[in-house]
Amino acid sequence: MKTKLFKNKTVNVVTLGCAKNLVDSEVMLRQLNAAGLRTTHDGEADANVVIVNTCGFINDAKEESVNTILHWVKARKEERIEKLFVMGCLSQRYRDELKVEIPEVDGFFGVNDLNAILASVNAPFREELLSERIITTPPHFAYLKISEGCDRSCSFCAIPGIRGGNISKPIENLIEEARFLANSGVKELLLIAQDLTYYGVDIYGKRQLAKLLEKLTEVEGIEWIRLHYAYPAAFPLKVLDVMNEHPKICRYLDIPLQHINSRILKSMKRGLNAEGTRKLIETIRQRVQGIAIRTSFIVGYPGETAAEFNELKKFVRDSGFERMGVFTYSHEENTPAARLVDDVRPAVKARRAEELMLLQQDISLARNTSLIGSKLKIMVDREEAGTWIGRTEFDSPEVDNEVIISGNIKPLFPGQLIDVIITGAEMYDLKGNIA
Repeated sequence: MKTKLFKNKTVNVVTLGCAKNLVDSEVMLRQLNAAGLRTTHDGEADANVVIVNTCGFINDAKEESVNTILHWVKARKEERIEKLFVMGCLSQRYRDELKVEIPEVDGFFGVNDLNAILASVNAPFREELLSERIITTPPHFAYLKISEGCDRSCSFCAIPGIRGGNISKPIENLIEEARFLANSGVKELLLIAQDLTYYGVDIYGKRQLAKLLEKLTEVEGIEWIRLHYAYPAAFPLKVLDVMNEHPKICRYLDIPLQHINSRILKSMKRGLNAEGTRKLIETIRQRVQGIAIRTSFIVGYPGETAAEFNELKKFVRDSGFERMGVFTYSHEENTPAARLVDDVRPAVKARRAEELMLLQQDISLARNTSLIGSKLKIMVDREEAGTWIGRTEFDSPEVDNEVIISGNIKPLFPGQLIDVIITGAEMYDLKGNIA
């Protein structure tokens, strides 16, 4: 590779999939930047080189990744870009097939090939910069990925086969990264991992999420810390005590439950049955008063009967989760569930997902309506057409409820914390005036 090929060039990193992918892209952007390359993170930005960071988790994500690659292949054929590289989960999972099917791509790289990707554009890898990133989210919040991979063996999930086993980042490295983010203006840290609550087992011999949280609360400048993707089996209850002790930790927990029927949970290899799941949710609510629980469910899992789905509906209705998402089962090759018959028709899967979400809409509206008249702490996110929009500690950016702020508004700025009196409620939004 000749150095002059990429001198004074612009590299566009196009990221698909989850926030974990986004962090990988941000780390790479910093390395590219340090090598003197101009960088952008825009799906359609003009650039000499495009790197597509793909998702390969479920069928819809794979289709989006392939379509995005083909879009840039067309751009390369039309000589609008000079080079095209592909990285990430899809490339890790199907590299050999992709090389044959899309030979126009200049190189395919996996999820742990940062050094090789950088070498392809003649950018040296700098280990001392691994705690630094180019933040591509709004500058007042950022994701903090505390571990890679997963040691679980959930029957429906391809992630362990793609990203490998759990590898935790040492606490001192995460604190260094958090300080960098805080110094960059970040006010809210969103902790992510494939299995957040397993953190530390591989390097410390025990779960250390609670200790990590305590250390993160000491980072000056960080106002909110939010937990995403906690695994229910063997949940470390000490995390709830730390949440109570430290106001910086949002009373918010993203804990995907996937189902409630014991037969299906066993087939999914989730490590917890219906009774254990109900007891865990009850314990969380008892230990942290007013906590908002976000969860997700899979409908249409192989063999799911109408009775088992109705059991799930009742559980959702009775539990009244503050936030919820629903996915239709996707039959993924090389997973344990791939050996089962995918016997729930697509139309039935779609109908069941719609039924659950309609049920959740009623729950969400009722909960939001109950907040009218209360005073809540709001983090300001953005201004739209003269109106400021923010979130409560019970809402994660881009996926949860928002608060539309009105009244006698003084100049505000993203990341600012203000008190708001709630004056109105809709299904997924609140309205309020500055207190």
